[in-house]
Amino acid sequence: MTETSPLSAAAAPPQKSRLQIALRKPGFVIGMVIIGLSTLLAVAPGLFAPYDPNFIDYTAVRQPPSWAHPFGTDMLGRDSLSRVISAYSVNMQMAVLATVFALVIGVVVGALVGYYRGLADMIFGRIVDAIITFPFLVLVIAVVAVLGPGLVNMYIAITLVSWVYYARLMRAEVIAQMGNDYAASGVVMGYSDRRIIFRHLLPNAITPVVVYWMTDMALAILLGSSLGYLGLGAQPPQAEWGVLIAEGRNFITTAWWLSLMPGIAIVLTGLGFSLIGDGLADLLRPRG
Repeated sequence: MTETSPLSAAAAPPQKSRLQIALRKPGFVIGMVIIGLSTLLAVAPGLFAPYDPNFIDYTAVRQPPSWAHPFGTDMLGRDSLSRVISAYSVNMQMAVLATVFALVIGVVVGALVGYYRGLADMIFGRIVDAIITFPFLVLVIAVVAVLGPGLVNMYIAITLVSWVYYARLMRAEVIAQMGNDYAASGVVMGYSDRRIIFRHLLPNAITPVVVYWMTDMALAILLGSSLGYLGLGAQPPQAEWGVLIAEGRNFITTAWWLSLMPGIAIVLTGLGFSLIGDGLADLLRPRG
């Protein structure tokens, strides 16, 4: 019998964990830093905002960026930096609440449809065809127009439309996993359908859905800001990036900072979620 020498065993390089590999990727680290700071600003905006975001000072109307007001002031003399920071709590809330309910509904429906197929799969296919026929934004705007403007109605509208995309992705992954031996073994061993679906199929099929969720959070912020800009999302005087851009659109040539600063916040936060999504794709990808 050939024995492994202690010297050769000690010389073998240690296996790196997936997290260690992901942390060596600059994009993933940058995304984590951006979203970490964004979450901190969303949880405790009062610790970072230099002024009350709703304090009106008519003696400081539309002042350009300065040491006293790094992002300038708006048409009512309110500090733009404080309002952009205050908007983090609303927009980060959008990223979560506009996607998490669609995620849960889509995962459950997609897993059930992918497992049982048959009539349920046929009905689901017709629902998908009916929804994806229309542009996503048009459907959301139509639902919000019926329900009325506001954040809660916006979350309902986005959930009613976007759960289909999660369900379609989950269905495809479950069908792919059904071809593996462990799924057939569970049926042969007499496991219940619920155990096979939620304890075996779902954990192995959830990875692409989680990666898509990270990217969808970035899109949810952009969509929520777009609806706020159109007056269908957050309502003034609540600070929200889309609302702030809409308030500054009439002064774009004389007070450019009113729309530029919240626009930069949207881009950076969306970039952070996208970078995390790319990192998770590498982190959760099965090793070949």
